[in-house]
Amino acid sequence: MLSLQKVHTYYGLSHILFDVNLTVSEGEVVGLLGRNGAGKSTTMRTIMGLTPPKEGMIFFKNENITGKKPFLLVRDGIGYVPDDRRVFADLNVDDNLDIPYQKNLQWNKERVYGIFPALNQIKKRKAGRLSGGEQQMLTIARALMSGPDLLLLDEPTEGLAPLIVRDLENQTLKLKKEGISILLSEQNVRSALKLIDRAYIIDEGIIRFEGTRQELEADEELKRKYLMV
Repeated sequence: MLSLQKVHTYYGLSHILFDVNLTVSEGEVVGLLGRNGAGKSTTMRTIMGLTPPKEGMIFFKNENITGKKPFLLVRDGIGYVPDDRRVFADLNVDDNLDIPYQKNLQWNKERVYGIFPALNQIKKRKAGRLSGGEQQMLTIARALMSGPDLLLLDEPTEGLAPLIVRDLENQTLKLKKEGISILLSEQNVRSALKLIDRAYIIDEGIIRFEGTRQELEADEELKRKYLMV
């Protein structure tokens, strides 16, 4: 579904990602784990064409998408949920869901509200008046309206109360059952381990570990060194 091959990304003269190799297979949930500032969000932005790599290539469904414009990637089937949510504050929930490009009728409001029933109860409320958890649900729901085959979730649990985190975990598992491939960037390792099939650990822009969830769970030294668990 997704493949990053020897990707190097810069912000100006600052070298942020170093020789990153990463894959996501169809129907798989992959965790990109690491401390704050490790390079997780830059990896997501690189995939999404917001900070294109200076070296290396990115493939989506066997097509080279390196540096492709973000709106074209949405049309190709990549949904992006940024870490800062970016809801349209002056529009209500229902109107926020009308904004994305819709390539088919596979995902509609009825189906999205089925995944996020709490949003259905507040669909006429302005997005700017929602709680952090409600805004996160809305951002994911809005991404689903474009009918993605791959969903990029950047730090979805950051700053949320434990009860809301559990709700998001359950909703992510529902998406997994729907067959959507997910790349999940997280600092919350305990939450991520409930969801992922495989994991990458990134530190200082370098992939330090690649393996299954079970391999990561069993390696206490690795978790202490790079994840502070």
